Amino acid sequence: MTMEIKFDGDGTPFVMWGDNRIQLEKHQVKEKEFIEKAERELRETPEIVEKALADLKQMLTNDSSLFVPIKDDEYLMKFLRPSKFYPESAFKRIQAYYKFRKSHDSYCSNLMPSVVRSAFDHSIISILSPRDQHGRRIMLVDSGERWQPRLVSLAEVFRGVQLALESAMSEPMTQINGVIVILDVKGLSLSHIMQFTPSFAKMVVDWIQDCIPIRLKAVHIINQPFIFNMLFAIFKPFLREKLRSRIHFHGSDKQSLLSHVDAKALRKRHGGLLPEPEITGEVLWKMLQHYEESFKVANSYGYVDVDKKN
Repeated sequence: MTMEIKFDGDGTPFVMWGDNRIQLEKHQVKEKEFIEKAERELRETPEIVEKALADLKQMLTNDSSLFVPIKDDEYLMKFLRPSKFYPESAFKRIQAYYKFRKSHDSYCSNLMPSVVRSAFDHSIISILSPRDQHGRRIMLVDSGERWQPRLVSLAEVFRGVQLALESAMSEPMTQINGVIVILDVKGLSLSHIMQFTPSFAKMVVDWIQDCIPIRLKAVHIINQPFIFNMLFAIFKPFLREKLRSRIHFHGSDKQSLLSHVDAKALRKRHGGLLPEPEITGEVLWKMLQHYEESFKVANSYGYVDVDKKN
């Protein structure tokens, strides 16, 4: 059985997985539960939002080297929510985000579905599953037996991760509730570990901790063989306590993972209740391809020569 992408009345692509309708949720949050959560956890009230938007716009106007859509409130909210509506923090995050993209151009240029495909073709990355019981978006990275470095380079895996998270970051529901990552390293081998260097590990950890505007609530590492300790040792020196405390190691203990993530949001091979077959990475790629123009516009933002700025 092949899962086909369908389109609703306004042209939004979606896929059905059992009883679950899965799509990028660009609409504003209307559920009282999550509106209250945003106020409780992020200080999101009309008065605070209005002042934070005004202050952030002024800060961005004063930075003549940075080209971003200053008048686009939806864009600014993407950075304000994870910064708990402190405009200075959001401004620093925007600066760090685009400085990272400029200084790591080989990893960050042309982040569009038409260019970034191989990690999806091999079903290494997916964000297509129901949200967990806390409304969080789940990113699954199959970086063990599904990843063949000779076919998909480490750089392409990272580019795929960026593309998927860029999509999730555009969802107000995800901005409020955050993201969890499930890293399945079943079948991890020395040939995988040899792809990593300390400089790459530092780059990725810096990106997670200081650059991306996302609430990373947990990282669940599952099916890790003993050799995984070698890989984690490369990353560990760069982890600050906040992120380190959110990393959970489950091994092959499915009940351990289920104590954190509801079975309704997990695949059968991870102890969950989602029906088979799974949604392939190709389906996710096709869905992202629908937003190609949005990705193209997003790629035009960043640090530019002063005389290019409007």
